[in-house]
Amino acid sequence: MAVEILMPELGESVHEGTVSRWLKKEGDHVKEDEPIVEIMTDKVNTELPSPATGILKKILIPEGELVEVFHAMGIIDDGSGDDASDAAPAAAPAAAAAEAPAPAAAAPLSEGERRWYSPVVRSMAKSHGVTEDQLRSIVGTGEQGRVTKRDLEAFLGGAKPAAAPAAVAPKPAAKLEEKPVVTPSVAGPEQQLVPLVGMRKMIADAMIRSSQVPTVSTVTQVDVTSMVQFRERNKDSFTEQYGVKLTYTPFFIKAITEMLVELPLMNAALMPDNQIAMNKGVHLGIAVALGAKGDEGLIVPVIRDCHQKGLVDIARDLDAIAKKARANQLSVADVQGGTFTLTNPGTYGALFGTPMINAPQAGILGTYGIQKMPVIVDDMIAIRSIMHLVLTYDHRIIDGMIAGKFLAGVRDKLQAFDFFR
Repeated sequence: MAVEILMPELGESVHEGTVSRWLKKEGDHVKEDEPIVEIMTDKVNTELPSPATGILKKILIPEGELVEVFHAMGIIDDGSGDDASDAAPAAAPAAAAAEAPAPAAAAPLSEGERRWYSPVVRSMAKSHGVTEDQLRSIVGTGEQGRVTKRDLEAFLGGAKPAAAPAAVAPKPAAKLEEKPVVTPSVAGPEQQLVPLVGMRKMIADAMIRSSQVPTVSTVTQVDVTSMVQFRERNKDSFTEQYGVKLTYTPFFIKAITEMLVELPLMNAALMPDNQIAMNKGVHLGIAVALGAKGDEGLIVPVIRDCHQKGLVDIARDLDAIAKKARANQLSVADVQGGTFTLTNPGTYGALFGTPMINAPQAGILGTYGIQKMPVIVDDMIAIRSIMHLVLTYDHRIIDGMIAGKFLAGVRDKLQAFDFFR
């Protein structure tokens, strides 16, 4: 009997995922509950177990392709039936087409009838200026006639909607057909084409969404000599007492959190319906580079309720979540719900940069490398530990005055270093 491998619902807001890797190939024997496929959602890889014991007869969704919740990704023959399971994958194309649901079932909706669209489709439609009427005209090929990302891409690429009214003037269609066709590049003699899949594809999609946000970056210089000296004096005793290393990042998190409480608009998010979501708690996303050399992608796990935690608790949470990220043990919940993001390229020696916002959050703060520099203190030259802070913010809801206050507040807290004595 044929048993379908279905895409499960991995979270309330998760409507689709990407098949990042098949752990078995067609023809392999699998055991029930044995990991069979990896699914990536929100940059988190989740291993899905086999629903039955048998032979993996057919992979329906290849690696790198999107799959919607409750959609079949593959077929297992558990050996309990006759040849029906073998006949299904090998059926003639004409027979398969006859048994498949007719696309016309998802054709034009009656007036007033509503259709559900996934967040990905909604976001793409908004960014390309596709109206609600145009969305309704697209014939969906997904489950129950749902419009998928591929359907919308086909529409944007110039395909005429099957359900479009006959009265549509030919001129707009001609414009769509006249759009230049972008052909894939051909690898040169010393090149190899590698598909953009898995985490790298998720990051690319997130960057495209974030690039559509009108942002501004503001920079300040910070004298962190007191912080550096405190850490040098206390790092060994801190590890002995609390069981985790004392790095600079918990100090950054503490200072950022206190300013987000003081200026709650910096902790907000602009929603698609032009409403500002004011967050009651501070849940800080921390950018973590994966792999021994940091070359296996970037993920942003979230430390929750930072406004209720002291520096020791923050240091423990940071250590725990970084270990989970590098061991590929994060769950979907671990990377959702962030209200602001901290990225710390200074760990790798970067001295300056302009971080990209993690939409729809209002801002992201980059903390860069600490260097000893000659500076003027009380009209005298002194050697101090200096670093740069770079704040990138959504200028639609954050004005320069609020951004300046926030950045100056973080700077002053780090320079005074009076929140952990």
